[in-house]
Amino acid sequence: MADEKTNGQLPDSEDAQTEQQTDASMTDDLTTDDQAPEESSDKPQYRRGIKSFVIRAGRLTKGQQGGLERQWPVMGLTLEQGPINPVDVFGRDGHVVLEIGYGMGTSLVQMAKAAPEKDFIGVEVHLPGVGSLLNLAEEAGVTNLRTYKDDAIEVLKLIPDNSIDTVQLFFPDPWHKKKHHKRRIVQSEFAQTLRRILKPGGIFHMATDWENYMEHMLEVMDAEEGYENIAGRGNCVPRPEHRPLTKFENRGTNKGHGVWDMMFKKIS
Repeated sequence: MADEKTNGQLPDSEDAQTEQQTDASMTDDLTTDDQAPEESSDKPQYRRGIKSFVIRAGRLTKGQQGGLERQWPVMGLTLEQGPINPVDVFGRDGHVVLEIGYGMGTSLVQMAKAAPEKDFIGVEVHLPGVGSLLNLAEEAGVTNLRTYKDDAIEVLKLIPDNSIDTVQLFFPDPWHKKKHHKRRIVQSEFAQTLRRILKPGGIFHMATDWENYMEHMLEVMDAEEGYENIAGRGNCVPRPEHRPLTKFENRGTNKGHGVWDMMFKKIS
């Protein structure tokens, strides 16, 4: 999620506008139980082998199609390539950020542009989102970015142990109905999968605009072996400057909606 007006400002485009209309699951767009987020989110969800994300058919814009045609051969990664080594992928041994479920890609491109010394790998199952990311990356002149268009649970199997500095999970589907909580991505098994790929001292950074999901995230992660809440048990951190503030997030905050960031360090 990202607002266009940040450091390393991106060019205006139809895809950036689409991002502002469709990105993530901000609270002001989900107001009743009848508006089920599980039917409106394109972000991957995992728990104990359950594929609980929904891929909805979406028409590609001209910009998204062009991004796929021109940039997928350069920035695309596939499961068929097998296990990857980020050093080989980027040709350097840098700080590696993995983002799971980047939506339309605006914030991920902004972060990559603002931190050229870092390398970014995105995972997204929604084809228009991948096309948007690639188009925005091309417009921004970003080269330190790669993406999968696959189920993240499968991608994670290809990531070497102790190879990722930061894992980002921003505004995943909250699955707000109690009967669907088992489908939430943040569960013990998922946390331990991330622990395997994170470097010692690596960070798992989450953000949500659903208070109940924030409580769930803290409950799960505070109990997980090998992690330490950098804000202290049961606490959140202020939004770090490197996570762009989106238009929707700002609008929600103005309406009194909360947004919570949590960061957990791998300590063993």
